[in-house]
Amino acid sequence: MRGSRMLVSTSIRINKDLYDQAREDAILEHRSISGQIEFWARVGRAALDNPDLPVSFVAESLASLAEPREHSTPFVPRSVKQ
Repeated sequence: MRGSRMLVSTSIRINKDLYDQAREDAILEHRSISGQIEFWARVGRAALDNPDLPVSFVAESLASLAEPREHSTPFVPRSVKQ
């Protein structure tokens, strides 16, 4: 987990279809169901705060920020063809 966020456990009611979709996506993304719903909430909040950015860019940016840095590879720009 990044930063010093305090975890709070609480119960909420959500639509069963949303829960089922979160479970399916959580499996694919290697997250818990609550982690998947939290990710969607962060993407939604960031997308609302940045309406000029594509949602896919927002989602990919947030996902990359959550990845451990030891798994990252440095960016190497392509050489310009002349």
